[in-house]
Amino acid sequence: MLSCSVAKIRFFIKPPPCILLFFLLSFTSFTSTEAYDVLDPNGNITIRWDIISWTPDGYVAVVTLNNFQQYRHISAPGWSLGWTWAKKEVIWSMMGGQTTEQGDCSKFKTTPPHCCKKDPTVVDLLPGTPYNQQIANCCKGGVLSSWAQDPANAIASFQISVGRAGTSNKTVKVPKNFTLKAPGPGYTCGPGKIVQPTQFLTGDKRRRTQALMTWNVTCMYSQFLAQKTPTCCVSLSSFYNDTIVPCPTCSCGCQGNSSQSGNCVDPDTPHLASVVANPAKSSPFVQCTRHMCPVRVHWHVKLNYKEYWRVKVTITNFNYKMNYTDWNLVIQHPNFDNLTQLFSFNYKSLTPYGTINDTALLWGIKFYNDLLMEAGPEGNVQSELLFRKDKSTFTFDKGWAFPRRIYFNGDNCVMPPPDAYPWLPNASSRREVSLLALVLASFVVLALCAYA
Repeated sequence: MLSCSVAKIRFFIKPPPCILLFFLLSFTSFTSTEAYDVLDPNGNITIRWDIISWTPDGYVAVVTLNNFQQYRHISAPGWSLGWTWAKKEVIWSMMGGQTTEQGDCSKFKTTPPHCCKKDPTVVDLLPGTPYNQQIANCCKGGVLSSWAQDPANAIASFQISVGRAGTSNKTVKVPKNFTLKAPGPGYTCGPGKIVQPTQFLTGDKRRRTQALMTWNVTCMYSQFLAQKTPTCCVSLSSFYNDTIVPCPTCSCGCQGNSSQSGNCVDPDTPHLASVVANPAKSSPFVQCTRHMCPVRVHWHVKLNYKEYWRVKVTITNFNYKMNYTDWNLVIQHPNFDNLTQLFSFNYKSLTPYGTINDTALLWGIKFYNDLLMEAGPEGNVQSELLFRKDKSTFTFDKGWAFPRRIYFNGDNCVMPPPDAYPWLPNASSRREVSLLALVLASFVVLALCAYA
């Protein structure tokens, strides 16, 4: 008996190598899913590089950025695309875009190239660029709409003439180390992969041409890489309960802790405008709150009719130096398959789980409320949603009327804990006890009596 006990103790102290390997692999598997979005599993930004003609020392290519993300867009000041050349390539000229730096072109005695850097960074041109410097889908200031909101403006392109690069499919090398900023970090790009040449349809739609060579680069977004702390939170309330559930404390940082976005501006500070206008980099821009989030989304269950129920959604901006242009909201709730009417917001159904319609994309109406102003009296937008009741599923009990998750501008917002949701008034007095619990309790009582 003693030897068996010793063997068991040794097993727990020094587990076999296979178990250690299993735990090691299980922990590493979590990091690979940080960029995976369950509500947009196929969302990415794909960069397509099409070589359309050869030149004496290189080629001319059209580079296209396609934002295939359903609800994550790129706002001003826009995207910037970088890479590292595989050889000693230079950029002779560009249309529809430009590099941020020219680099050292002193080796060229005649007309210098547009860029001689080993690792160039390209940005979009601004609206109003002369027509002789434009190509299709360029010159938007780097702004890209999300695919579900506006697919026509979810594409950006520029043309590039590359020298010292080779003049055939066998001598041209794919650039390395692609980076995409939009405008800050968050995107991780894979290697360029040579694919089937892109086919183009002529204007009369009677002839197809194709690129001489094409490669694709896929860039994925990670909220954790974009910002270490969340950017929004959710609060809840209802007509049947006086309790207003606020955003969880320290959702996006804590006051007085600069390492966790703790600096903030008190709205009652004298001369608030001069404090906010301070150009110093360390100046705080977020209004002091318990949650310290730049954006709060409030879901209020407003009214209950015989056949319908109504919800009011309010988005509040607590950032004193940030206007959110073309903002959007993604809400997951099982009753969106019975959404009857929406006021002052645009709506599109998202079906990330096949045919299940429980996810909605909401965004502002152009020139009305598509601009969420900075913190202050105008720093909020709101709308109401009218749902038809499905008697087989509808209930106000156990928090069913509140959303499962909410995204603002593609970032997952912090939800209150489920046990804090507003409950029906009689919920606290009701206790449900299962038959299994009663049977187990009876056995415990009988065992204690027998032991006594």
